[in-house]
Amino acid sequence: MRILVTGAAGFIASHLCEQLHALGHEVFGVDNFNDYYSPELKALNAADLQAKGITIFKTDLNGDLSAVFAQPYDYVYHLAAQPGISADTTLDEYIINNIKATQNLLDAVLTYAPSLKSFVNIATSSVYGLEATVDETVPPQPVSFYGVTKLAGEQLVLGLQRTGKLNACSIRLYSVYGPRERPEKLYTKLIENLINDQPFPLFEGSLRHERSFTYVGDIVAGLAAIIGREALVNGEIINLGTDEVNTTEEGIKAVEAILGKTLIVDHRPARKGDQQRTAAVIDKAQRLLEYSPKTSLRQGLEAQVAWYKEKFGG
Repeated sequence: MRILVTGAAGFIASHLCEQLHALGHEVFGVDNFNDYYSPELKALNAADLQAKGITIFKTDLNGDLSAVFAQPYDYVYHLAAQPGISADTTLDEYIINNIKATQNLLDAVLTYAPSLKSFVNIATSSVYGLEATVDETVPPQPVSFYGVTKLAGEQLVLGLQRTGKLNACSIRLYSVYGPRERPEKLYTKLIENLINDQPFPLFEGSLRHERSFTYVGDIVAGLAAIIGREALVNGEIINLGTDEVNTTEEGIKAVEAILGKTLIVDHRPARKGDQQRTAAVIDKAQRLLEYSPKTSLRQGLEAQVAWYKEKFGG
């Protein structure tokens, strides 16, 4: 199959590109290499993909996408987004990158890829709100700009599906970690600060936060399983995570044990919009995608530490 992956130089999307390529598909990626975090890190990911023969377009999804769609695609996986709940990110940035970019991509698909088998929208458990512990039938209650705009993007996609203009599904991901995790995210930041004996910003109450920390390899295996099942998942919203739940404190202790070091803590006030608890309900993914996450938190963190040391030393 010929597959387009948006946000391809990012964390999860770069792994998905590699997984799809390894399965024998012809993979194309698109990324705007913006400066939300270091474009140099994204360039490292893109170089890994290009070395495998994966084509990467440096293009903003809000621009002209005719060159990206110069060849037909069987599937589009839409992972590009404005992530996070940073106070430095304005609502306009979320609207531009999570709503307008999604609509521009959808317009391009309808124009250039009328025979698309499936548009796979990558959404987030943040749409559920402060407690993401429910199945896909529960009404969303997002509390952050990120959650609100990702929900809006999801509904743009599913609106076209409901009107018969597009075969599509939406996959809500839970607390993904592993090699290439963004530098401001929990485990990459934690590993970096432990290795370099730097204070780690710990937000009030976050040690007790519970998360379905899901290894990126399990996530991309679930996403790849959509291929060939597009009729089964058409119109569906599907949670993808792990039903294993750990606290942030347990995660910190695991990385400390792997590195044999003790964290220096910089205590910070609680962050607005932080989820208190996530616990992925994955019955639907198990039924429709035969999804079965296999990586324990310790195994995944050992892989992430090894990646960090290989790329950045320590």
